[in-house]
Amino acid sequence: MEMKKLYECTVIINGGLEDDGIAAAMDEVKKVIAENGGDIENVLEVGRRKMAYPIKKQTIGSYAHIEFQGNPSGIAAIEKAFRYDDNILRFLIVHLSTPLLEMRKRVEKYSVVIGSPEDQSEEEQQQNPAAKN
Repeated sequence: MEMKKLYECTVIINGGLEDDGIAAAMDEVKKVIAENGGDIENVLEVGRRKMAYPIKKQTIGSYAHIEFQGNPSGIAAIEKAFRYDDNILRFLIVHLSTPLLEMRKRVEKYSVVIGSPEDQSEEEQQQNPAAKN
């Protein structure tokens, strides 16, 4: 039995689909991951965004990030299924190693301390008028 590792998958789904089509494509992505031994831990659907350049003649894509535990042997099958899905414009699966996880924790730690004015509530901005610059 292989030891499961932590992976992060970013997918760009065709933004020209209706909302129901995008939801169906996301369900298919989750299903493929689960069928190949993946245990989904976190899903962040970013939504539709304009892409920097056209991919398969599409200029708008729906972005999603999925964190999952999976067997290394199942990753090739997941990638193959994504490659043949016409609704997925691009995908990237990255193994989250210990150094990457440590860097993520540091970024989260300092982003909370520093924070941008957009992240603050209106009450906090009124208390600290210098942050409105």
